[in-house]
Amino acid sequence: MSAVAGSGGPTGHTHGRLSTVQVIAVLSLKGGVGKTTVALGLAGAAMQRGLRTLVVDLDPQANATVALQPGPTSTTIAELLDEPRRLVLRRAITASTWGDDLDVLVGSEGNERHNNPSPTAKQLLRLDRALSRLAQQDDTGDYPVEDDYGLVIIDCPPSLGQLTRSALVAADRAVLVTDPTIFAVAGVQRAFEAVQTERVQHNPRLQPLGVLINRVRSRSAEHAFRIAELRELFGPLVLPGAVPDRSAIQQAQGACVPIQHWDTPGAREVSAVFNTLLGRIIRTAHRPGPDADIADPADPADRAAVSGGRQANG
Repeated sequence: MSAVAGSGGPTGHTHGRLSTVQVIAVLSLKGGVGKTTVALGLAGAAMQRGLRTLVVDLDPQANATVALQPGPTSTTIAELLDEPRRLVLRRAITASTWGDDLDVLVGSEGNERHNNPSPTAKQLLRLDRALSRLAQQDDTGDYPVEDDYGLVIIDCPPSLGQLTRSALVAADRAVLVTDPTIFAVAGVQRAFEAVQTERVQHNPRLQPLGVLINRVRSRSAEHAFRIAELRELFGPLVLPGAVPDRSAIQQAQGACVPIQHWDTPGAREVSAVFNTLLGRIIRTAHRPGPDADIADPADPADRAAVSGGRQANG
């Protein structure tokens, strides 16, 4: 495993980071948009590529944990957030039945006790501290092979409390998930503002990977209108691929298998979107984070710049 690289934020905190692993927070501040579906689809794509992956289930509903069918553990992430030590971390991680390259940091309803609406800076750093334990040496001085993850995917709850904010403090990139409905713009804007806030206050390396539109019906005029609205307001932040609304997603989740293993045309269509998303993550893995500028769609000047760039490229 790679050594831990220190990272100091603007608040003066210095916390360990894995020098090669990518930590991806999958979030939405609006429920029912299929956020966990995206986390699972991305995990399946990583597994298919042979990229050793850890799924961190922060959502108190623990739907990702259920779908991934992990083996038994003596603790969960709730206990880890109580006591972010390496021993507790190892006891809360187990293999998924999906495949050898996929592990789960299991969630539970107990996560809810850590969803403080007004957390302290110390509370926000607990998850990052816990994940940094993945790279700590064991008693022999070696880095254990089983912890050699290339990707960590955090499935966040659909609310802006301690859990989601902790994920943003720990993450390198954030995938903002939405659906093409009347409430999409407000939800994406709130999520974008949350990313910006944590980037400024606690985590200067954090960047939005982009906005992923989920559950799209190609024949729906309403969906087409909402997608156009999102692209107009958020420009290049909206990812080019959208996840189509296919019954194969529910069928695969019901069978507790990755969508990549569900052999239907709809499943292959969905899988292609997640493969593209994973490719984007891999390509951005070594791009600089702290010094990069992010255009804020809420800022008129930035919005005009984005619009002007689109017109110039058109």
